[in-house]
Amino acid sequence: MSMYRQFYALQQVARRSISSSVRRQVENKVPQKQKVFQEDNGMPVHLKGGSADALLYRTTMALTVLGKYTCLCNCFKL
Repeated sequence: MSMYRQFYALQQVARRSISSSVRRQVENKVPQKQKVFQEDNGMPVHLKGGSADALLYRTTMALTVLGKYTCLCNCFKL
């Protein structure tokens, strides 16, 4: 029974902290992002986000090539 009371108390504390949190106004950045992604500068859309997008793209391509290589190696071993 004690464990149930502790769980109930924790639930009440969590409910209070979530419901009483202050809401902040966040600036809408969508129009600026739309301008960046819609301008015609010769870059593909998946790289217009900056260096983080380029790093994510290269990592994805490297993992894809590595996965295909591993798959082919395993297929030819059979």
